[in-house]
Amino acid sequence: MRRGQRNETAPRVRVTLVRSPIGYDKRQSLVVRGLGLRRIGHSIDVVDNPSIRGMLRKVRHLVRVG
Repeated sequence: MRRGQRNETAPRVRVTLVRSPIGYDKRQSLVVRGLGLRRIGHSIDVVDNPSIRGMLRKVRHLVRVG
C-alpha cells in the first residue's frame, strides 16, 4: 500500500468524546485533538493499532470506545 491510501479492510474502532478536556493536562487535550475529536458527542472511526490504543488509554476518562 502506498502512502496516502486508506486501508479499508483494517479493523476499526469507534471513539466518541464524552467529556471536555478543559481542566485536564494540556497533553491530554493534544491527544484528543490528535485522535481527530473536535467537540463533545463527536464520533470517529480510527484504525485499531497499538499507537491508537495507547492514545485511548491516556484519555480513557474523556472518551467512550465502542
